[in-house]
Order: sequence, then structure tokens, then C-alpha cells
Amino acid sequence: MQSLYAFKGHESDDLVKDEKFLLHSLDGMLDLYLTIIALLTEIHKKSKDYNSKLQKKLLNSDSDRNPNTKFEDNQLLNLISNNKMLQEVITKRKLNFWHLDFEYVDILFKTIRTSALYDRYLNSPENGFKQDQQFVIDIYTEIIAPNDKLFDYFEDKKLTWVDDFPVVNTVLLKLLRKVKLTSPETKLLPELYKDEEDKEFAKELFKKTILNNSKFDEEISKKTTNWDTERLASLDGLLLKMALCEFQKFPSIPHKVTINEYLEIAKEYSTPKSSLFINGILDKIVKEYQSQNLYPKAGRGLM
Repeated sequence: MQSLYAFKGHESDDLVKDEKFLLHSLDGMLDLYLTIIALLTEIHKKSKDYNSKLQKKLLNSDSDRNPNTKFEDNQLLNLISNNKMLQEVITKRKLNFWHLDFEYVDILFKTIRTSALYDRYLNSPENGFKQDQQFVIDIYTEIIAPNDKLFDYFEDKKLTWVDDFPVVNTVLLKLLRKVKLTSPETKLLPELYKDEEDKEFAKELFKKTILNNSKFDEEISKKTTNWDTERLASLDGLLLKMALCEFQKFPSIPHKVTINEYLEIAKEYSTPKSSLFINGILDKIVKEYQSQNLYPKAGRGLM
């Protein structure tokens, strides 16, 4: 949707550059995931530096000389920090910005260190991987992810990351919950696409929506004679075209699946009334197709 919204060309244009832009945008989600992993690594490293400085203080107390190293020894954070494959990918893609932007690491570490979560974790008699794992999940969901300064930072770094953030957070938390001490290094390196077919779907939906733009425009205009033309020129019109493309060009995708997907996108990105508008138009189109046996659906999940 974002790539189509940014497209300024015509149906007859060569779409190679635009397709590359699409794939680059999708690749940005993996970059954001790896950037967050790098952030967790730096926060973990900060805890080690903090304890080391406490021990070197000239006027240190007993607690300074023998600091609680539970955070430093956190097994999940050590698993991430010591994952050579993961760290090599981060380095290769130049995604550890935190050496330069260390103030964000400092802010987050201080917020974690002064939180009730941190205090309970350090003073809990329970030890083990599960406790360490839950602590990392808790500080991420309650402190790191909701941090406004971090959100602004990601927005400044790459505009599309603002939209990618919820998706990446979901994937990251899912992986953090599933990873074990015995997991292979690849466990924390998710594939961007489920398979090659998944990647091809993204490219084909993008291209076929553009190549059939005028045809979809004409069909939508016949169904929307009583609607404001400005609404059709906005994101709503684009979502309708994408849905039509799935109706007509992707026979294995059920109508209900397409409609539900675009209603969710409309709720997230368009106006409060958009989902009602889109649902009404798409429902009308589907009934017409079915009555005339146009663009029949076939494949798994349709029975």
C-alpha cells in the first residue's frame, strides 16, 4: 500500500525501479528488527560497564564493591550478545547505530535500572532461564517499546519504520518467548518472507494493481456514483483497487480474506468512516461477481 501510494508513474512505465523500492521497503522491516536486537545488546553491555564503574569508585560501599550482576548475567541477553551469526549480520548491514547515538542507550538503561521491574528482578530468589527470559520480555514491552524518544528516533532514522514498528515488535516478542538455551543461532534470525511465493505475491500485487489502474478506476466509479470523488482519490480508492486486484488476479485468495485484510488496513491508516465505505463497495462487487460467475475463486481454504 505504501509503495503504491508513493508511485507517481503510469501504467505504461517500466516498473523495475518501483519494484526495487517496494522490496527495499519490505527489507526495512528486517533492518528495524536487527536494529532493536542491537539496542538490546548495547543495553546489556551498558549493565556490564555500570557494574565495572561501581567497583572502581574510590569511595565505594559494600554494595558497590559487590554489585548485583543478575542483569549482566541474564542468560537470554547473553544468548543474544554472544550470537555470532546475529551480530555479524548486524555489523554487515551497518545497523548498530548505538555507538554514535549512545544517549538513547543511556536513557533506556537508566529507566530500566530505576524501575520497579528491575528491583523485583534483582531481588527475586528465583533464578534460571525462564525468569531471565520473562524479565527481558517485560522490560521490552513496558519500558523500551513504549519510549517516546526511541519512537521519534526511529521515525527520524527511516520514515517507514513508524509503520513497521508494531509488526516488528510482534515478531520480536514471539521469538523471545520461543527461544531456548539450546536453540540454534538462526532462531533469532527470522526470514523476511515465509517462502519465495510470499515474496512473489508482494511483487505481483504491486505490479498488477498499477497495470490495471484505469480498469479498476472505471469499475469503482460505477459503484460509487453517490460518493465524494475526493474519497476515491485518497487512500480509500487505492485500497479498493488493491482489493479488486486480489479479487480478479489472485484466484486462490478467498473474497472474505481480502475484504477483512483491507478493512483492517483502512482502520489503521485511513479515516474513521473508511472501513464502512470500503466494506459496502467490496460487498457489492463480490455479490455482482458471484451472480455473474466472474473471476471464480479456486484453491485451498475456499471450501
